[in-house]
This record gives sequence, structure tokens and C-alpha cells, in this order.
Amino acid sequence: MTEIRVEHGDIQAVAADTCVVNLFEGVKRPGGGTGAVDRALGGAISDAIAAGDITGKWGELRVIYTLGRIPARRVLVAGLGKSREFTLDRVRDLAANVARELRRLGGPPQADATTIVHGAGIAQLPTEGCAEAIAEGTLLGLYRFTAHRKPKNDEHQLAVLTIVERDAAKLDGVRRGVERGRVIAEAQNFARDLANEPANVLTPTELARRAGEACQAVGVAFEAYDRGWMETKLMGSLLGVAAGSHQPPVVIVIEYRGDPDSPRVTGLVGKGITFDTGGISIKPAENMQEMKGDMAGGGAVIATLVALGRLKPRINVIGIVPATENMPGGAATRPGDVLRAMDGTTIEVINTDAEGRLILADGLCYARERGCSPILDVATLTGAVSVALGDLAFGLMSNHEGTLEAVRGAAEAAGERCWPLPMWSEYAEQLKSEVADLKNTGGRRAAAITAAHFLKHFAGDTPWVHLDIAGVDTYDRESGITVKGASGIPVRTLIEFLTR
Repeated sequence: MTEIRVEHGDIQAVAADTCVVNLFEGVKRPGGGTGAVDRALGGAISDAIAAGDITGKWGELRVIYTLGRIPARRVLVAGLGKSREFTLDRVRDLAANVARELRRLGGPPQADATTIVHGAGIAQLPTEGCAEAIAEGTLLGLYRFTAHRKPKNDEHQLAVLTIVERDAAKLDGVRRGVERGRVIAEAQNFARDLANEPANVLTPTELARRAGEACQAVGVAFEAYDRGWMETKLMGSLLGVAAGSHQPPVVIVIEYRGDPDSPRVTGLVGKGITFDTGGISIKPAENMQEMKGDMAGGGAVIATLVALGRLKPRINVIGIVPATENMPGGAATRPGDVLRAMDGTTIEVINTDAEGRLILADGLCYARERGCSPILDVATLTGAVSVALGDLAFGLMSNHEGTLEAVRGAAEAAGERCWPLPMWSEYAEQLKSEVADLKNTGGRRAAAITAAHFLKHFAGDTPWVHLDIAGVDTYDRESGITVKGASGIPVRTLIEFLTR
């Protein structure tokens, strides 16, 4: 893990393998920290600008070797693009791109680098926010899942990144930003780790063990409940999904009490399907290996609660993760079977691959029993949401406009995209059953929305927002803070919503 430090001084005077500065597009004579480094190098950056070798365009990364004129061995000039387009999101992505470039450049196996605070100059972004974004971007951009492969001898690491701030009055803000950014990024990377694990390793029991271990480390209350407890709670919907697997189901309950004098508690319910075959309604073989990440919503909830234990805000939150596999065993629930949820609602199972909503139904009922309001559920619920929104945004659906807008605002502030889908009552007509209170699927039309209507039934009158993250939970490309594999979305949104 890269260590991020904060130091008072002049960037051109600090020793490091690489000194990172920046340049906006169109600037001919750099100022600030970049200007100081340029002067120390005898105008080398200005000369490169004049020659057209450095333009400052977004995404541009150019190396200049210092030849001993400053303590750093080389300077990396990062293009910021147009100043009017530069945002905290771009600071985050820039830091990620720079961190990977520093790793690629090599040098000592444990290299170090210094950087100025991107965006706090010409762009006039808040210094503390920029420092937070640099810390987040660096740690998120450098993430790799290597638990099951041998280390490569030629792999380089960025051991230390030092943010150098000349203005002593800004140091405390930079340090606060870095610390918050580190906590948030490490939480998101923890969620990535969980979702990247193969299902033969991360069983429901192992998910609970890791959650408990992480909660114990930060002093957050944790419980893991077994099948017998679920039976006493009449969680027939969850137990129906678990029936086909040899792995025992678990309900993970994490409780953060930062304001014990307040009765208000927010609920987070995360889908914890550690592997989804589709059950009897089995999925096609192609890409089924990706279903190890069907617990990404549950992983995000766990990681968020662990982050709260480190940030210590004055709020109360209960995280609930029903965890099981969805397998086609001899005891598995069949299409046409009727399950009974915790609140007594009967559910006709039309398709056993619509299992996430079945376990969330009991999770929502339990959250209501615990007095949670509002409740957010997070799930890789439907392929339909990715048809609607692609892989650029997760879907939002709600029974309460104010809470939906609060989540939407939190996502925007955190740099995670989302978009609301309509919840007109007519959509719920598709869930009517001839033999039970509800069907578990309304068919292909508006499938993401009808799935949300199914969950809305179990939220009742409690303000509730559903986050369908099925389009953004994993990526096959690397760009900015996006890396290959599990994304860890929407950990940053959840933390921002809860703490802002």
C-alpha cells in the first residue's frame, strides 16, 4: 500500500525519484509550483512548451530528466486540460493516471515521488478537497488484485507519495483531506477485494468472517446469524434462495453507533449472493465466472460501515447483508414455487435467477424491524439497468423524492454517476400473481423498474432508495480511478450520503 505524506516546503527542493507538476492547456509560462521547478531547471519546461512537446492537454504525461539541477531525478508534467473543465473528479482521475505512470516508469523497486496539490491554483478548487481527491485517486488507481498469483520480479511499487505544500496555513487542510481520502479509498479497495475473490474462497461464511475481522479492527459492532436464526425470523424468501446450496447462508449485521443519544438510524441493505448460477433457471455458461461478484452490493455495505468506524461521524447506521449462494441443487427452489417473506408476503417464483430481490426482501423487512429510516439497498440486481444506462451510471429508484435527491447529490459530490428511473405505479401491475401476493419478476419490459417495485413493497412506508449497480460493478478497462475487475462502486456515494 502506498504511503501518502504531507510536507511543508518548496517542491523543487525536495528529494524524490520523481517530482510531479502540472500544466493547463494553453499556458505558455507556468506559474506556481510548476513555475518554480521550471526556473530551477533553467526553463526546461517552458522550452518544451515552446517546442510543442508539452501542451497541457488532458491526459498528457511528459517526463523531463533533471540532470542533477534539482534533488528529484526526473519531473513528470501532467496535462490538466482546459482550466474551466477542471473539477475534483478530474483531480481524482489525474492522480490515478499519474500513480500508474509512476509505477510504469520504474526505477527502484520501492520508488517515491513528490507532487503539488493539483487544482488549488488556477482552477481555484478547495485545497482540502483536492488533497482528498489526490489521496483517493492514487490509492484507487494503483489497485491490483494479486491474492492468487505469484509476484513478478519486475513489478515496481510506488512506496511513498509526498504532497508538498508551500503555504503553511494550508497544511492542516491538506492533511485532513489526505486522511479522509485514504480512508475512503481503502474502503473502496476493500469492497473491490471482496468482489474479486473467487466464490470457492469467498463463501457466505468467509464473507462474514472477513467482515467481522474488519469491524473488530475499527470497533464496530458485528453479528453473523445462521440458518436457525433466519428460521425464527421467518425469512422464507432468503431461505428459499439458499435451499440449493451446500454452503450455509449467513445474515451479516453491522451496527455503527456514532450518536447514541439519537434514536435515528439509517439502514443499508446489501445483496450478498457470493455466486449466482441462476439456480434452476440457470444462466448461460458464457461469462458466468463474473457471477462471483454478485455480492458487490453487500461488499459495498460492509466496506462503508468499516469506513464509518474510522471516520467516526455522529450518526447511527445499521448494515444488513443477507449472504448465500444461488445454486441448482436437488433441494433448490423451482419456478412455480411459492415462498413466504418475513413480513408474511407470499411470492410466486417465476424465475429463480431473480434471486437478489428475494434475499433483499427479507433484508428490508429486518431493517424496518430494527427501526431504520431511511433505508438504502445496494445490489447488482438487473442486467436491464445496464441496457438502460450502460456502464457509466447506476440506477436510482425510490419511494421518497427527498431521499433520492440526497443520494443523487451525494453521488455527484463523490464522483460516481447515477440516474433516477421512473417509479410510476402502473409498472407494479406486472408483478401481480394469480397464486400469491407477488411474482418475483415482471418479465423483460422495464425489468429494472419492476424489480425496484418488488423491493418497494418490502420497504413499506419507510423512505427508501434502491441502487441498482449491475452496470458499474466491474470493468474490463483501465482509465482514471477505473481499474480492471471489481469497481467498488458505490462506496464513495454511501459514505458521502451518510456523512455530509
